[in-house]
Amino acid sequence: MGVKFKDIVSPEKISLNDLNGKIIAIDGANTLYQFLSSIRQRDGTPLMDNSGNVTSHLSGILYRTSSIIEKGVKPIYIFDGKPSEFKAETVAERRIFREEAEKKWKNAMEEGDMEAARKFATRSSRMSPYIIDSSKKLLDIMGIPYVQSFGEGEAQASYMVAHGDAWAVASQDYDCLLFGSPRIIRNLTFSGNLANLEYLELKKVLNELELEQEQLIDVALMVGTDFNQGLKGVGAKTGLKIAKTSSLEQYLKEKKTDLGLATDDLRNIFLNPEINKNYDLKWKSVDKDKIIDFMCLNHDFSEKRVLAAVEKMEKLKTTQKSLTDWFN
Repeated sequence: MGVKFKDIVSPEKISLNDLNGKIIAIDGANTLYQFLSSIRQRDGTPLMDNSGNVTSHLSGILYRTSSIIEKGVKPIYIFDGKPSEFKAETVAERRIFREEAEKKWKNAMEEGDMEAARKFATRSSRMSPYIIDSSKKLLDIMGIPYVQSFGEGEAQASYMVAHGDAWAVASQDYDCLLFGSPRIIRNLTFSGNLANLEYLELKKVLNELELEQEQLIDVALMVGTDFNQGLKGVGAKTGLKIAKTSSLEQYLKEKKTDLGLATDDLRNIFLNPEINKNYDLKWKSVDKDKIIDFMCLNHDFSEKRVLAAVEKMEKLKTTQKSLTDWFN
């Protein structure tokens, strides 16, 4: 879900052409949820093969990723590791939310209300080992590298951008600002037309808000993150005012309240996340025979459409240039 910064952060509009030749670290969990939620049939039922396996995520990875590759983007997918102990409450809340949405979806189906059915169905999307494993298998066949993080995928992706292994993180969430990513792209895998891209630059955000990185994190902690509930009645604009006029500790002391957890522990989640530094980024040519077997024979996709996606991916240059070259 991510931190709610919409009221204080204003992304810039950019064109897909601006990303030509850039390496983009794609937030895997965020993106897979998009695919699972949006790529569905009219009644909200996810795409499935003849064996009943969900294939919405495979459709998204193949067709949307091949579209950005065709435009010169070099993608890397980043997968979440073990959730932080501080995230347990959020994970539990999301599970309950999905279960309730699934019940409402089934009720709407029984009542023949297809509009409501689709609405609730998109909210019931859930990750599973099958979703993750099949996604990684498809990426291998497509020749696209992925990195398995130890903890938060957003933290891993942000680290890779900050250390020059990618140009930006692609994610819908603003959390990557908190993890220190210099650049974020929104809507890259969100829709088929790729015409509504948004760009955030951490340095510009901090300058416009007149904050330091740790102050921005404090605003998030007051608003609420995936790791804490935040303060009642404090939205992004109020949190911003507080951060500019007082320290978080002083404000909590004055209001005789707390964040439920030690502020230093919460800050540390964003300032010092656990990072997998042992990764190898190599793009390879798509394996046409394997992708036909996997997508068409195993999961009943149209061979004509799959081959059209393969043709787009064949434009991906597999020669390993220096990262400086890709950033120019």
